[in-house]
Amino acid sequence: MMSTLVIALMALAMSGPTAAFVPIGSGLSTHVSITETALLEKVRESCRAVVEATGQEFKPTGNSADELVQACLGPTAKGQVSAAKFHAALQEIYNQNGLVDRDLASSAAHHFNSEEFLQGRRLIIQGMVAIKASIRAENFHAARETLGRILHTLQDFYSHSNWVELGFTEPYMNLIRPDLPLDNLADLNTATCKDCGTGSCRNPILSNILQEKKLTSGYMGILTDVKPKGKCSHGGDSDLTSSSVPRGGINKDRRNQDNMVLHDTAVKAATEASLQLLQDIRLAAGDNDFLRMLGIARSAVLCFVIDTTGSMSDDINQAREVVYEIIDTKKGTQDEPSEYILVPFNDPEFGPMIRTTDPDKMKQEIAKLTAAGGDDIPEMCLSGLQIALTGAPASSQIYVFTDAPAKDINLKDTIIALIQSTKSTVSFFLTAVFRRRRRSVSSSTDPYKEMALASGGQIIQVAKNQLPQATDIILDTSTSALVTVLQQARNNGKPETFSFMLDESLQNITIYITGTSMTFTLTNPAGLSQKDSEANGNLGTIQTVGNLRRIRINADKQTGTWQMNINTNQPYTLKVTGQSTITFIYNFVERFEGAHPGYVVLTGRPQTGRPANLLVSVMGRKGPSSLNVKEISLVQVFSSEPAAEGIISEISNGDILVTVDTVPVGEFVVALKGTDQVSNSEFQRQSTTQVAVSKVNIKAVVVSSVEPGKQFSFPFSVMTEGPGGQFSISARNDRNFPMLFPSSLMLTTGQYSKDNITITPPATTPSGTDVTLTLDAKSATGVDSNFAVLKLSVVTKITDFVQPVCKMGTVMASNCPKVLSNCKGFQWQFTANITDGNGTGIERVSLFQGNGTLSFSSLPAPDVYLSYNASCCSQIAEIVALDIVGNVGKCYHSIVPSGGSPALGLSLPIMLCLCLHWMQLWMLC
Repeated sequence: MMSTLVIALMALAMSGPTAAFVPIGSGLSTHVSITETALLEKVRESCRAVVEATGQEFKPTGNSADELVQACLGPTAKGQVSAAKFHAALQEIYNQNGLVDRDLASSAAHHFNSEEFLQGRRLIIQGMVAIKASIRAENFHAARETLGRILHTLQDFYSHSNWVELGFTEPYMNLIRPDLPLDNLADLNTATCKDCGTGSCRNPILSNILQEKKLTSGYMGILTDVKPKGKCSHGGDSDLTSSSVPRGGINKDRRNQDNMVLHDTAVKAATEASLQLLQDIRLAAGDNDFLRMLGIARSAVLCFVIDTTGSMSDDINQAREVVYEIIDTKKGTQDEPSEYILVPFNDPEFGPMIRTTDPDKMKQEIAKLTAAGGDDIPEMCLSGLQIALTGAPASSQIYVFTDAPAKDINLKDTIIALIQSTKSTVSFFLTAVFRRRRRSVSSSTDPYKEMALASGGQIIQVAKNQLPQATDIILDTSTSALVTVLQQARNNGKPETFSFMLDESLQNITIYITGTSMTFTLTNPAGLSQKDSEANGNLGTIQTVGNLRRIRINADKQTGTWQMNINTNQPYTLKVTGQSTITFIYNFVERFEGAHPGYVVLTGRPQTGRPANLLVSVMGRKGPSSLNVKEISLVQVFSSEPAAEGIISEISNGDILVTVDTVPVGEFVVALKGTDQVSNSEFQRQSTTQVAVSKVNIKAVVVSSVEPGKQFSFPFSVMTEGPGGQFSISARNDRNFPMLFPSSLMLTTGQYSKDNITITPPATTPSGTDVTLTLDAKSATGVDSNFAVLKLSVVTKITDFVQPVCKMGTVMASNCPKVLSNCKGFQWQFTANITDGNGTGIERVSLFQGNGTLSFSSLPAPDVYLSYNASCCSQIAEIVALDIVGNVGKCYHSIVPSGGSPALGLSLPIMLCLCLHWMQLWMLC
């Protein structure tokens, strides 16, 4: 039975002339809305289970994603809760869903067109295997991308086939159960449709097909009108076969006058099918990792990249002290990191990445670090940073400690591409300022400055004895709900005044200025001022260490417009941050045409000379409806030139499409202004990662997982709108897997040149490993370049699709009283044996429903004996068993009487489901 939330949303979706199964739009039954409905429902269920397991009550204050995340994370840790990473995770899934229409429009299997049912199911099953392997390896980004693609394919089945025309209203569970057959498929020689001269008929399926329950789908011709004799067409202007007899089409992508009932039924079935698929993944992953995959975790991530050469002992000790302080002081709050990442580097060694959610393990690992060797030579800093950028969640704060220039400076472009792709912030702590190096300080530190500025991070130059004061910035920024209010930089300083707005929701407001030989004055909305010479003034406290000024604003009298006047002729940076649940995320997107037009995220920089489109999602304390967005613009970082304002057209539920006609030439960030209706105060926010435009465009897409030991090739194409000629091509991956690719391409202005990349993961690569591949194209002069960043999943081929089998043993419930109010003090119990049919072994057994005590024999094992004991007040037990490759089975027992009343007594169970997968449970009982 569908949940109340799903019923309500589907009723709303069916109340008007909406468009379905298209990537994005104003309707409530698009691919995005179907996916969102299912995801929010499963997140709600998982959050409820996690919160209630801690003894807390799960009570969302509203239906928005922001309030859902607050209820999910808030009860167990004090502090501000940000939904930004959840929104970002959803956007990743939606984007990959849309890419199926752009990049795989002609692939019948990806859309269940042309009766390719076996091929379509194979894609779904392979995707589910890859998702489970990626989650097991904590490669959540790769899992999200695969999830978006297979949800699109699964949802298309209900629109593109005749499933609902055959009278079925529930999902076809066999599509996600490879051990069950796809029955009664129409063969190639069986006619399936009658001619529809108008091109729009209520139901053109032949009567014998309907009577015999034959499954078919429409043929889609993008380049040809040829189809097998008598076969149905997909239909629509983009389908050339729809004009070939039998004419017309059977797709239910859009809600029209002639297909309203079929369309609505397809939407409902597609939503329920998405819920089933997500439930299988949830059971395989467990609630905590399922939520982490969807970006629901405390937002702070502590990520250190540390030089371990001989001169770094003081720096390592200070980093260790910072880690200990963060762990000890932030425990039990939203500021407690959800994940700890440590990447050491030396020369020639770097890594491995140590990644854990356990703070005690992080303490142990950083305690092991020692400084040795490589005292006077450049280090492999960027190789270590590359590992961190590809391993840490997107939008992480990464802190690099070193006193040496980078030996692997050739990775700089790759690092900047990864920074812009992940939107992570990188701050460098540079000690001794390379005084031992023969090269100049400027040339040694310039690459670090460039990378820090590109990410919106800081470059802090201090003596080793000053490092303890400088690391306060780590305590500031490794925190929850961190937002940027203002960010500016100048290569050539001059007297200049910056204005910024502080709103009522902001807490822990901090201003950072890096630079030398400067004076400044800070002024609040009431006209009170404080100069740089006043360490403790009316407005805040000023700490100076090395090239860093850190200004902590006093908590009171902060709302309104502030000003910072800076006077210097040297380069400097200015950044204003705070904590707030009012924030936004963004992606540059491009529109694509075709049968199902939509928007997808750009893989690199926006193109020069063209309007830029952004998809912006806003978040507030009571969801997006509590915010009134007034202005979204692109602001140059190194210039005081006026911002390039965008034209706002809201899509739905806080997602805003923005068009900027004239994009700034230099580096810029995205700025947003509006009103918080909760406090009725104006606010401003800025993104941190710098963006620049390019005349080069790269297109590349990976649509399947890679097998260990096998070559995998995929196409890419490059185009320039600038001068043509020879463009250099470089490709790198973070696993150092062997790759083949062209070193250059000859480009003609305005035309795409195509080639292929081949990558070969070693046969020993563990299943679930993700690979981040960065592809760069650069003009011969080096003036113009662009990049694409791709994620590949390495997944071992699976042949075991048989779920664990549950055989019930003894059930003892005779002691349970017949009256529910008398249940306390009485117990019931049962035993069962779970067997893995193919022998790969049971890996995990857990109690999914019930409040009793579960015990079982040691794991992993081919057979597991279990016993369950519970109070007679807890009437239902549901136990989940997972085998080593991710197949899910269940044991279920209930002592609820067959009449469904809550009274207890000895009666036949209403359900005793043996050898059943969870999805069969509710259908068969």
